[in-house]
Amino acid sequence: MINNEHTSKQFDAELEAVRARVLQMGGLVENQIRLAVEALTNGDVDLMNRVVADDHRVNAMEVEIDETCSQIIARRQPAAGDLRMVMTVIKTITDLERIGDEAEKIARMAKLLSQRERLNLPRYNEIKHAAEIALDMLRKSLDAFARLDLHTAAQVVRQDEQVDEEFRAIMRYLITFMMEDPRTISTSLEILFVAKAIERIGDHAKNMSEYVVYMVKGRDVRHVTVEEIEREAAAS
Repeated sequence: MINNEHTSKQFDAELEAVRARVLQMGGLVENQIRLAVEALTNGDVDLMNRVVADDHRVNAMEVEIDETCSQIIARRQPAAGDLRMVMTVIKTITDLERIGDEAEKIARMAKLLSQRERLNLPRYNEIKHAAEIALDMLRKSLDAFARLDLHTAAQVVRQDEQVDEEFRAIMRYLITFMMEDPRTISTSLEILFVAKAIERIGDHAKNMSEYVVYMVKGRDVRHVTVEEIEREAAAS
């Protein structure tokens, strides 16, 4: 009995350590996005290089946490809620790694844009606004994961519609600009890649929130409507 209790406490400690590492990785990724957008808007090439160089840290954390989860599954053979937690961690770190890739992409596009002549084009205010929403989604999805908060998770899923609309607005503006002045096409496309990267960050944050619903409720809500997710959260 005492051995079982000891083993159970050890297992709980291992799961808690993994959760803490996920939140650490989330903080690193969040910082990468913030720095990439700051580098873009300020034309700071050193900062752009730093974001690109630091991407390996995100990748290394994903590999490390993934290996830990594999060891937990092999040694502990978790069931029910514990297994869902480990599976949620594995899925979440995949999305965090991809968000890191999008931050790196923003930094790379920022470098290309910094080398161009400044045409009267970049609408970085709109880019910054979209990035702020995407960052808020990421923070909330990590918070929902930390606190098993379905209401916050549902908010993130709803916010994804906002990011999608921001992206469409930026795209419409850039298409108009390219049609009016063909000299802006290359620059416009690079800004469009940045906007798309931000839209993808929102998608990954949304995925992470949906995993929280799965972890708590045992229900896969990846392909249901936002209203259904909100009902699921209200019922908790």
